[in-house]
Formats: sequence, C-alpha cells, structure tokens
Amino acid sequence: MYQRDRFTISLGLRTLKSRGWLDISCHPQAARICIGDPPPRIPDTFTFSDQLRHQLAGLALVEIRQFDPWERVLDLQFAQRPGDDPLWHLYVEIMGKYSNIILTGSDNIIVTAAHQVNLQQSSVRPILTNQFYELPPKLTEPIPSLNQDQSLWQERVSLIPSALKQQLLKNYRGLSSGLVQAMIESASLDPTQPTNTLNSEDWHRLFQSWQTWLKTLENNSFIPYNTTKGYDIIPWNVEIIAEVKSVQILINTYYTNELNQQEFNQLRHQVSQKLNSVLKKLQVKADQFIQRLQQSDEADDYRAKADLLMAFLHEWKPGMKEIKLPDFETGEPVKIPLNPESNAVQNAQSLYKRHQKLKRARIAVEPLLNAVKTEINYLEQVESAISLVETYQTAEDLQTLAEIREELIQQGYINIPNYRSPNSTLSTQFHRYQTPNQIEVIIGRNNRQNDQLTFKLATDYDLWFHTQEIPGSHVLLRLNPGQVADDIDLKFTANLAAYYSRARNSEQVPVIYTKPKHVYKPKGAKPGMVIYKHETVIWGSPNNTTIGNGNCSSV
Repeated sequence: MYQRDRFTISLGLRTLKSRGWLDISCHPQAARICIGDPPPRIPDTFTFSDQLRHQLAGLALVEIRQFDPWERVLDLQFAQRPGDDPLWHLYVEIMGKYSNIILTGSDNIIVTAAHQVNLQQSSVRPILTNQFYELPPKLTEPIPSLNQDQSLWQERVSLIPSALKQQLLKNYRGLSSGLVQAMIESASLDPTQPTNTLNSEDWHRLFQSWQTWLKTLENNSFIPYNTTKGYDIIPWNVEIIAEVKSVQILINTYYTNELNQQEFNQLRHQVSQKLNSVLKKLQVKADQFIQRLQQSDEADDYRAKADLLMAFLHEWKPGMKEIKLPDFETGEPVKIPLNPESNAVQNAQSLYKRHQKLKRARIAVEPLLNAVKTEINYLEQVESAISLVETYQTAEDLQTLAEIREELIQQGYINIPNYRSPNSTLSTQFHRYQTPNQIEVIIGRNNRQNDQLTFKLATDYDLWFHTQEIPGSHVLLRLNPGQVADDIDLKFTANLAAYYSRARNSEQVPVIYTKPKHVYKPKGAKPGMVIYKHETVIWGSPNNTTIGNGNCSSV
C-alpha cells in the first residue's frame, strides 16, 4: 500500500504469475482506477494510506463488485483467502469533484475515508468515521440500449431544443463530457449546436456514432489510441496518432502525463516567482552598496582639501563660507566649502573625519557587496537551470524542477511550514550525448547534478566545460586514459555547453574547458558554484547543437 499524493493510493497486488500495482484516485479532475506504475522509493507519510495498510496488508482481493449497471461506485472486497467472507470493503466512488475512497468493515461502518464530509458540508450524505456507509443516490436517467431505435432515441434527445451535448448528457446515464464531445464531433457536428437545427442526415450520422459506442461496449472491442486532442478507446472516424497496447496503459499514461504537466506548470511558476522576487531584492541591495562605494570614492578628495586648508591657514578669515586655494600639483584653484562658525583648523578636522568615515564605509561595504553578488550569481545559476526546462516533456522534467525546489528549500529561499525533506536518493538522469567521434558528453540538469558530475563522476582524464562568466550547466567530456579529443569533439561539447546555459539564444558564446582537477568548490559555496583555473577559451554556437540525437540513458 502506497499513497502517491493526497488523492491517489496504489495497491500492490500479487498473483501466482506476477505482481502489479492498482492505482485508485479520487482526484477531482482525474478520478480513476487502473493498473499503474510501481511507486517511487520515497517514504509515504500520509495517514490515510497508513490506516489502509494496517487493515488490508496481507489480505486477498477476492472480488470487485459494481452495484448497478453504469454505476460509478466499485466495491473492492478483501478477505483472508479466496472463498472467505470479506472482512473489509474499499468503496471507490468515481464521481468527479465528489470522488472518494472509503474503507469499511464487514458491518459497513466507515473506518476511514480519503475525504470526510461533515453535516455542514452535506446534510444529504455525510461521510464520517463510525457512521454507516450509504451508497450515493442512484442515477435516474435511462440506461443506453442498442435495442432502442433511432426515432425514440431522437425524440428523447430533441424533446427540449437545447445544445446537443447538453441534451445527451441530461437524458442518458453513463455519458461523460469528453465521450459526448468525441461522439458528436465524429458525426461532423458542433456540440453547441441546438437540437432543433439538425436535419435528418445529421441525426442519422449521430445515431450511427451512438451505436458505435454501444457496440464497442457490448463486444468489449475497445481500441486504445492517442489522438491530437488526447486519447480514446472507441473507433470513431478520427485521426489516430498511435495505437496503445492496452486500455490500462493508455489511461495510466494519459493521466500521469496530464497531472505531471499540471504539477510542472504550478511548480515552475512557484519557483520562478520566488526567484524573481529574491533577485529583485538582492539587486536593490547591491545597487545601494554600489552607491555607498561610489560615495566612498570621494574620501581622498576630502583629505586633499583638508591638507590644502592646513597648508594655507593664513588665507582663512573669520566668517568665510568657502575658500579657493591652489592645488598642490596643478596649481588650479580648488573650491572648499567652509562652516563659517568654525575656524580653519576645525574645518580641516571636519574634512579629515569625513575622509575617515568614507574609508571605513568602503571597508565595511565591499565584503557585503561581494556577498550579495555571489548570492545573485548563485540564484542566476538556478534561474538558468529552470529556464532550460521550459515545457514538460517527460517525468524527468518534473523531477528536475522538484530537485531545484528542494534545493531552494534547503538554502532557505522557500519556506514551507512543517516541511519534511523526502530524504530521497533518487535523482534525475543526466543529459547524455555522443560527439561525432562517439565520445560521451554528460550534462547536469540542476545544481545537485552539477556538483555530482564535477566532484564525484569526473575523472582526471575528462575535460570539464562551462560557459565563461555566464550561468549554465556543468558539462563533462568523458575521455579514456591517453585519449585526446579532436577539435570537432571540443566544438561539439562547447556548443552543448552554450545551449545548456543562460546564453542559449545567442549566436556565439564563450566557453571554457579545463581538467576537472582544476575545478574547486570554495568553502561554504552554495550548490553548483565553483571556481576554476588553467582554462582554455573556445566559442560555442547554441544553434549548432544536435539535441534531437541525445541519448538520455541512466547513469
């Protein structure tokens, strides 16, 4: 038993021949039950799965029961062994935003539920522990039937002139919005088209699509396939991108990708927004420090004026507001503002004090400015890693962002109350490519991987690449002992280093390479931040990469 998120649990099932995982989700937009992938090896910290595990572990799933035809509730029954009376019932309610997963004993008393519903939330059907489980209200719409002829079906659907899609959903059970949409479009009709605008040919085509759906259900002749708009299992007259091996694989792949896409977008927005906010504050702080340093540049000017005043004390007269004295070197007149209430020596002392104050300010501000610049460089490096994952393509992209978010939490930039690190040893896979001479190139996806690549994976024979003074990924050209990289290999790797950097959209990017032994991590440096020496500069062209030929295999 494993809980993937607050909506989805996975039941590990074993037969005499094999083992698999049954995913059950009460997600409001993605409720489903299907065969899924093995869960990740990350500790499960959810209370709900812990309760299910305590009651169901080691039992046999002896029956899956559907109460009524076209009903949306399944009863998964668990017993000590096949043939025994069930000890526990796991009710799975697939009902959109009202979906739920509920565990009861053999007496149908609720033990736990994914979502408890109190009397304030629903007086009709509360779902609370120690209460008797009741089935959802029964569906009242007619059951679709192959035996119903077109005239009766058409009469029912067109009784009230309204949008075609709406009328089909209202008049029959077992229909989803997506199913009706595909059915209507396969008949070359508009789902929003009023029913009273259809002619006899339109109704005939739509009824044929209706019959196709019902025949597929009756014969169990589903054809799982991907389309330009998603997926389907009914053989409509639509463009098929690719057929899929089974309905279970289709459903699992579709929902996994859709939910990952949703999580990816949310995570990318969250992390990018936080980074932008922190960088803006740091830039303001850096500008303030720079302004104070510019002011401190005037320190020597104050001392020179004080020296002039002390050298020409005889030129001073009481009540003077300013005095012009010749510069020691050029002889040009220098205007010195004076306090008329102070004498010449006091004015000179005031200038000397101003000189000392500005000197102390420089000594204090310079390390602060350097620290802020270092922090900005680090966050720009993180920002660069995020920019390289622009859209969701695979689960690796989501994992890359999750690792970046984890890094920012550990570094204190994102604060989540009661947050517990997953303590996972899992990591995304490096980007991997082959040069024209079949030499492997490895590229880090984020700072965690950059450190791993540079300080754990690299050998003395390899070459380490990075864009010069530009945030980007660490890149490693793997070489065997005694092997020398040709210019074409160096250029290929430099192009990749330029592509996986903040300068991806530039024509030419300066890239350095050196031996990994010449790359160091300063004491206390943040993840991914290094210094290097004995480097060679080469120009990389991001537009000349062959990214499509990369082989992203595991390390």
